[in-house]
Parts: sequence; C-alpha cells; structure tokens
Amino acid sequence: MANSIHKKMKADVLLGLQWGDEGKGKLVDVLTPRYDVIARFQGGPNAGHTLEFNNIKHVTHNIPSGIFREKSINIIGNGVVLDPKTFRAEIDSILKLGVNLKERLKISMKAHLIMPTHRILDAASEAAKGQTKIGSTLRGIGPTYMDKTGRNGLRVGDIITPAFRDKYNFLTKKHQEILKQYNFEYDLREYEEGWFEGIESIKNFELINSEYLINAYLDTGKTVLAEGAQGTMLDIDFGSYPYVTSSNTICAGACTGLGLSPQKIGEVMGVFKAYCTRVGSGPFPTEQSNEYGESLRKRGGEYGATTGRPRRCGWLDLPMLKYAIMINGATQLMMTKADVLSHFDTIRVCTSYRINNNTTDQVPFDINTPIDPVYTEMKSWKADLTGIRKSSDLPSELMDYVHFIEKNTGVPVRIIGVGAGREQFIERA
Repeated sequence: MANSIHKKMKADVLLGLQWGDEGKGKLVDVLTPRYDVIARFQGGPNAGHTLEFNNIKHVTHNIPSGIFREKSINIIGNGVVLDPKTFRAEIDSILKLGVNLKERLKISMKAHLIMPTHRILDAASEAAKGQTKIGSTLRGIGPTYMDKTGRNGLRVGDIITPAFRDKYNFLTKKHQEILKQYNFEYDLREYEEGWFEGIESIKNFELINSEYLINAYLDTGKTVLAEGAQGTMLDIDFGSYPYVTSSNTICAGACTGLGLSPQKIGEVMGVFKAYCTRVGSGPFPTEQSNEYGESLRKRGGEYGATTGRPRRCGWLDLPMLKYAIMINGATQLMMTKADVLSHFDTIRVCTSYRINNNTTDQVPFDINTPIDPVYTEMKSWKADLTGIRKSSDLPSELMDYVHFIEKNTGVPVRIIGVGAGREQFIERA
C-alpha cells in the first residue's frame, strides 16, 4: 500500500528579476534535465528566449524553453496569449531540427488567441500615442489581454467548437469598429495571412485542461518547472507602470497562469544579469548613455531576440533587485553574463537612490520621478571567464562581486553564467 502512494511535489518557478532579457530561456534549457515538465505561465510571442547549443542559436517565442530536451513535457499554460501565425512558424523551424514536437508539447485550452485585429489595434494605439508611446512590440499582446479581462477573448479551446468562425467574425467586426476612431490604414487580409493555417497547426497538438494535468503531475511525483517571460519590472502591477507588459510576470503569475495553489510553489529561482538592460521606453535609473553603456551593448550582444532593437544598458541596480526578490519570494539567484563585465577596470553597483535630497533603498511609487543613483565602485575581474567550468576557478574579484550581492539581498547566488552555451553556466556548491 505504502509503495503506491506518491510523494506530492511542488512546482519550482524560474523568472526574471529585471526588465526581461535576463537569460531565463538558457537557464530553463540548462535545468530541464532535472524536470519532467516545463510550463510557460504568461506572456506571448513578445518573449524571445535564446538558446545556444551545438553551435546553433535557437529563439523560442511561444514554446517553453525545454522543448529541445528529450523526454521533457512542455506546456503552454492558460496565462499565455498565443499567436497562431507565430506559433506555426516556430514549430516549423523546430521540426526541421528533428524534434518530435507532438510528443513533447501540450497546449492549454484556456490560453487566449492573438487575433489579426489585435495586432492592428496594437499598432494603431501605439502610433496614436506619439511621444508617449510605451515601446510595444506590436505583437497584439496588450489588446489580447484587454479582451481577456473584458470577457471578450477567443481561446484555444474555441477552435474545436462549431461556433469558432462565428466568434472570430464577431470579434473582428467589433475590433474594426474600434479601429474607426484611429486614423490608421491597414489591410486585414495582410494581417490574416497565415493565421488560419496556424489554427490548423494548433489542432495537431494535444489541447488540455492544463490546470488538472499539472496538478495531477505534481500529485503523482513528477517535477514541474514554471517558466516566466519578460521580467519583474515589466509586471502589470509591480513594474515601472505604464511602461510594462500586460500580464503578471511575477511568481504569483505562475499560480494564475497555470492553476496552481500558492502552497504548491517550491523553489523560486530569480534570474538577473550582472548589469541591467531595458528595451523600449520607460525609466532606467542606472542607464549609461555613454561609452560604458555602448561597451556593455556591444560586448553583451544586447539586441532584442524578438525585435532586434538595441537594448539600453547600465549598471546593476540593487534597490530594484531587492524589490524584485521581495515581490517574488526568490529563494535562490542566478546571475548571467558575468563575462561581459570582464573588460572594465572598475564596475559600479547602485546601492540606493537619492530622490528630492532624500536617500532611500526603496523603489518609489512613481519610478518616472528623477532618481540619482548612489553607487559603490568595485574592482572588475580582468580575466576571460568564458572557458571556466568550475566555481573554484572563478576570479576572486568576481566572487567579491557575488558576495556583495548576496550580503545586500540575503539570497544565495547559485549559478553564474560566463557565456551563452549550456556548459557555461557554473553551479556553486
């Protein structure tokens, strides 16, 4: 009798602690062999998770980053918004690599679909904002989440019902009425091209009640890793509003985006770069619009995986990092791109903010307010890290930097990234 009772597991969560682009996809790929199930819990094709192995670079948008590992089950959760056209292009590129996608990928019927008119609405709305635009990726994510909360959304499960086309046409007409208020020219047929083919591609996969399945996996002893997209400072509630994404990117989003009770959350792994980057508009207290920022961009290859846009770069921001750790309940940290800082003589870390002649280590309500970062300067490690594979071989200056972060945050740094390859993520004992 005792042997038939499985140990009930908890789902671990991996998410970003900055403005996205922290290297989450690479770390999911590295960690996947330890997990049976990888589940994306929010976001859409605005996420670009870059994986590098066998000297080939792969970018996933809709599909969880565990897809390239054999025996892994990958789930697109209910909190994700799915673009059928992008999805089809993505699965076509993965199929060319010989990956058996049908065995590895399942899709929640409660995930919402990005419609062609969502993308048009996104472009029209952003164009109308002019100088106040938020830097949308124009993928239709915002309008899709708006329809979701407005109870108008089209969901994956709808595509296998007889009423699907009627629902699609009804919503399309509704969106076209809204578009009349914008002076925006568009050709619906151009946006629709490939969309319905993408719908047929989705039908080829197992469409599931993901909340039941994920909880059943945990109850029968399977290990689950919940994968976040974007980063904490882009969270709709706790990010640098209004320059944020349209979903909850934080740990709580794993509960609502997968149907998990908070009691079923285990380790919370927070990923951050050894410095900071941001794509698009919005506040960035430690941004370096100078030779330091340009050097970080060039050496770090800081260009958007989805958009190709150059990223803004700056020094590590500890008040922001501590805020993100608090909001998520991070139990361990993973630092990526330590190798990018190797060429500097000295590096800086922001330890507090000066706001209206007051010093604080808290992120203010209005992060758009003028902030003067207070920096601590440290020696850099003038060494090539990319060939190092053991933590004992890392330079003492780098470990001083890591210990400084651990002392200030109270959370251990478990993994240090010294490059983009799978083998370049070094685990500390």
